[in-house]
Amino acid sequence: MTIRSMERRTVEGGGSLVEQAVQAVRGHIRSNDLKVGDTLPGEGQFAADLGVSRAVMREAFGALAALRLIDVGNGRRPRVGAIDGSVIGTSLDHAVATSQISVAEVWDVRRTVEVRIAALAAEKRSDFQADQILALSESMARANGDMEQITAFDTAFHQIIAAASGNFLFMQIVRSFEPQMEFAVPRAWETRQTEEEKAAILILHHRIAQAIADRNPEGAAAAMTGHFDASIGDLLLHG
Repeated sequence: MTIRSMERRTVEGGGSLVEQAVQAVRGHIRSNDLKVGDTLPGEGQFAADLGVSRAVMREAFGALAALRLIDVGNGRRPRVGAIDGSVIGTSLDHAVATSQISVAEVWDVRRTVEVRIAALAAEKRSDFQADQILALSESMARANGDMEQITAFDTAFHQIIAAASGNFLFMQIVRSFEPQMEFAVPRAWETRQTEEEKAAILILHHRIAQAIADRNPEGAAAAMTGHFDASIGDLLLHG
């Protein structure tokens, strides 16, 4: 296919040369049933096969790498990339920053997903994961109000629960919420004015951890529901 014929298809199909090159790489991955870590042809081979310049392929590879669909590095051939929740997280963060969605809406979606995750974690967690989850809930209590530590512990707490669910997609979805947690966890703590109110947050996390450790799916789901109901209520109340 020549550049001229590809440009004609661009007009007809509504896609740029780069967009068509991106789709060609994705099509190559699908049609060859490639898996994570498998190698791809280089820019030069794709450019020759598609009849486009190497500059077009370089831009297409850059776009695919930004989405983590391929992994590129100096001195080696590109490889098929692994799913990465941080890409979703960047999009969510942008949507919140530009007022397309609210933090409360993100938390409502989180509640729906993480209640199911907590129940699965209670069924499928390993002993090591149960110990990690309990240890993180205790670390939050020992952080003495240090918001940087509390946020880090809270983020890890939810991500390890997702990993314990045994569903890799759940893990990536929860990872995508990390940018929002960096903002919302400190904000939630700021709404607690008394030591009793702050202790209530810690108790909710411990209940989740204990129910998972006890292999109690119903208890874990109920505790996670209580946690998010409180969090969303505070976000709505305090704007």
